[in-house]
Amino acid sequence: MQSGIGKNIRPTHHTRVLVAILAVCAIVMGLFVGGTQVAQAAEGTQSTSNTSTVTAATKKEALKAKGKSFTIATDTTFAPFEFREGGKMVGIDMDLMNAIAKNQGFTITIQSLGFNAALQALSSNQADGVIAGMSITDERKQIYDFSDPYFESGIQMAIAGNDSTIKSYKDLKGKTVVVKSGSEGESYAKSIASKYGFTVKSVDQSATMYEMVKSGNASAVFDDYPVLAYGVSQNNGLKTVTKKVPEGSYGFAVNKGRNAALLAAFNVGLQNLKDNGKYDKVLVKYLGSSASTGAAKIKTAARASFWQLVKQSYPALLLGLRNTLIITALSFIVAMILSLVFGLMRVFPNRIVQFIAQLYVAVFRGTPLLVWAFFFYFGVPQLVGHAISNWLWISGLLTLSLNSGSYLTEILRGAIQSVNIGQTEGAQSLGLTYGQTMREIILPQAFKIATPSVINQLIIMIKDSSLLLTIGFADLLYQAQQLYAANFRVTETLLMVGVIYFVAISLLTLVANWADRKMNHR
Repeated sequence: MQSGIGKNIRPTHHTRVLVAILAVCAIVMGLFVGGTQVAQAAEGTQSTSNTSTVTAATKKEALKAKGKSFTIATDTTFAPFEFREGGKMVGIDMDLMNAIAKNQGFTITIQSLGFNAALQALSSNQADGVIAGMSITDERKQIYDFSDPYFESGIQMAIAGNDSTIKSYKDLKGKTVVVKSGSEGESYAKSIASKYGFTVKSVDQSATMYEMVKSGNASAVFDDYPVLAYGVSQNNGLKTVTKKVPEGSYGFAVNKGRNAALLAAFNVGLQNLKDNGKYDKVLVKYLGSSASTGAAKIKTAARASFWQLVKQSYPALLLGLRNTLIITALSFIVAMILSLVFGLMRVFPNRIVQFIAQLYVAVFRGTPLLVWAFFFYFGVPQLVGHAISNWLWISGLLTLSLNSGSYLTEILRGAIQSVNIGQTEGAQSLGLTYGQTMREIILPQAFKIATPSVINQLIIMIKDSSLLLTIGFADLLYQAQQLYAANFRVTETLLMVGVIYFVAISLLTLVANWADRKMNHR
């Protein structure tokens, strides 16, 4: 309106009247349309508006992305938007991202990290963009640049399938509901919690939320309606009891002021997919024939038997086991080298040398392993100002080896000091130097004393490696997480993981004990 009136032209009385009439009409129309949209959303319908910012300038900017390669971070457990099927990342977000990349002529590498970790990877420039069912909010716009919305979301409440006591929000008084951290479900639940008198508990994964409700640790779950609909169709043991409440739109995000070409290419590609019908096909594939109206009516899948589940799962679980054993073996070798160096420094007759070793032990033994995993993977690239190739494996190696090295250092120190002091005095009386005494007399005996504790530390390292899943390392537990995110068979999947860990650790213990007997003649 302002652009139609010159700055130096004074509006006449008739002009002011006309503007007022048009403004009133606009408000009435806005209320009518807005009311209609809210009513439709409450009935579970999804807006299919093709609002787009694609202009000639956007298309020109998008051309800069052609032929380039980008790393895209995503969630791990947000079916039907992203989940694993047959070892491959699939879902609405994945299909759209791959189709847009193909349409615009660039290539992508997907990093499956988890929602919060994906955002941290983007902030640390380990990833170029994030697509993870991410709601566009004013707060996030301060940090990220968003694409055009690619999905209009909404929130629903679900309860355990056998629960008949909860039918609406009013029945939640005095109860606990569970939500996913950072989600619109969390925001909406917190906004009405005081009104209906319930407590909100936030967790990191959708599958965890559903298990809490089924086990009775929470009375209800608030989540995005297509996610709930997909979970119910996969026999996750829940049922929805409320209508959809419109709550935000999903968008693809990049760091503010960066990767403008990638963002433009996403917008152009998304519009092309909508124009050629591929966008609707992707929604129908995962949300059923009613996807275009947002009803999310998905055909219920047949429930596989336990042995069918084992057959479907073991390739991914074996891959995870392989990665677990490799990262553990490499980290153990580095940790042993560190323990030998710092262990000798701990008993060296020089206070400065001893202090350096004590400081290393104090820092890495006195801080959680997860802190270092996040620091190495997300913090270091931010400090150096750019991404580092193969940094996931290197971060995992540094985290495990430095942490375990601090414990092994103390094990070796204790073993050295356990050797009778008379042997050191005897060696010195024979004219041996400090180095010769340690090498020929003390260390061989110290290694024998330390072996059982070292084997125990190795077993602890195998289990500690599971914490690396928080930075997207594809270990055994990470693979299990991918599986139950799609099939919602959490208990059975974790049972398989427990058996695999038990068998692997038992066999490793037998081998280590055999090697101990052979080397030490026990």
